[in-house]
Amino acid sequence: MPDFPAPFSAEVDAISTEIGQLLLARGETLATAESCTGGLIAAAITEIAGSSAWFERGYITYANHAKTDMLDVPPAFIDGLGAVSEPVVAAMAQGAATNANARWAVAVSGIAGPTGGSVEKPVGTVWLAWATPTGIVTEKQVFAGNRSQIRAATVYRALERLATFLREAA
Repeated sequence: MPDFPAPFSAEVDAISTEIGQLLLARGETLATAESCTGGLIAAAITEIAGSSAWFERGYITYANHAKTDMLDVPPAFIDGLGAVSEPVVAAMAQGAATNANARWAVAVSGIAGPTGGSVEKPVGTVWLAWATPTGIVTEKQVFAGNRSQIRAATVYRALERLATFLREAA
């Protein structure tokens, strides 16, 4: 099982700092929409001094109705496929970007455990989505470990991939 850096580690701080520098250079902003991480992505970002210049806001939408109320996720997506699904996380990312008037957004929805998994969606299943200026990118991961490790892996992957998209768009 790979060991992912904790949300408040030097590695995550370095990625968050780079994200901020890239966004600042372009005059763009970021929003987050989080379910299974409960705000850890936003917390890792705001650990960086000066992040208010490029981090617009974070939505913690742990409950399904919060995803609908705050991010405009269609209830049919949740009812039909569950909160941990590609259409839901894509709609979360789009809703965060649109409602925050941010150029970029990252969204996550997953099963951090230790309960809540199924054969189709075992504990560790996480859907991630990034709203970029050219569209929505989604990705499914199945992380191993306990609840803290799954959440740490999700934070790291969300920020690592966002940094990659920002570098490629530069």
